[in-house]
Amino acid sequence: MKILALDLGKNKTVACLYGSDTSEHRFVRVATSPSSLHDLIVDLEPARVVFEIGSSAGWLCDLLEALEISFQVANTAHPTWRWTNTKKKTDRTDALRLAQLSALNQLPQVHVPSQEIRQWRSLIRYRCHLVSRRTQVKNRIRASLDREGESHPAGHRGWNVTAIQTLEGMAKPISAVADDELWRGELWLELQALATISASLRQVETRLDRLAAKQTSYQRLQTIPGVGPRLAEIVVAVLDRPDRFSSGKEVGSYVGLTPRQYQSGDSDRQGRISGHGNHLLRTMLVEVSWAALRCNPALRGVYERARRGSPKRKKIAIVAAARRLLVWCWAMLRDETTWRGSLRATPDA
Repeated sequence: MKILALDLGKNKTVACLYGSDTSEHRFVRVATSPSSLHDLIVDLEPARVVFEIGSSAGWLCDLLEALEISFQVANTAHPTWRWTNTKKKTDRTDALRLAQLSALNQLPQVHVPSQEIRQWRSLIRYRCHLVSRRTQVKNRIRASLDREGESHPAGHRGWNVTAIQTLEGMAKPISAVADDELWRGELWLELQALATISASLRQVETRLDRLAAKQTSYQRLQTIPGVGPRLAEIVVAVLDRPDRFSSGKEVGSYVGLTPRQYQSGDSDRQGRISGHGNHLLRTMLVEVSWAALRCNPALRGVYERARRGSPKRKKIAIVAAARRLLVWCWAMLRDETTWRGSLRATPDA
């Protein structure tokens, strides 16, 4: 079999053409662009193309699907791909190792969703980026007021219509303030930034709602008490195809909510959660789980059983609740069912 392994760089790509029968190989360097890689693949006619997951992996998958060429996408976070104690690591050795692992069928692979799902995921991440920027602006406004001894309502009351109008009354254009009131100019600029970010956030959320409305699974997940549109959309987008998971344990491991295991001889203990997978989904599951404890008796039961009456186990318990909530979501997507109170995805879930 002729295998073409690609070590994708930002500007240049090192390609290794590898013969699985003879182990003979040669290297080629091309530009990292759709046209250059298209010409290379058409010219070499490989039976399989192998490359690492990265920012360029999406459009490369689309290109290979259009050419009807088999491909494998390596999971660089897998322990098999670690370069511990390696004395020589170059783009060529990376490409060669990709080809060799693929030829041995030992390459750890990762799922690459369709272009529509990738675009959806990107917009979800961008919304979170806007929320973070809005929070930073609000914190800077509060810090500026604290330095000047000005009071400001705490919590959400500090950003309602009345509070914003009060801030606008304090602010002045930075070109029109005196030297001893420059903070008013800073406040004026920050309020403009806050208004711009808030308007952008509303547009993004409107488009996300339109995208999610096309997914019947999106409405299905919102039948779970405590689950809103933002968690539902990211669960559907990240899990993509629920049939690619065989059990609830596999789903929890995919999102990084299962504990690390240390086993050697008679010693067998578990550590913190692995933290692998989508950080945004993992964070949102925990946040939603805290809020859902008040309105979801089934989730509250999971939390209390994991807490065992100890206040020191609150964080452990909420992670257990978040993992169970994820498994419930996956089971509902897999079975195409709505919330029925308390669900068990599989006996080992």
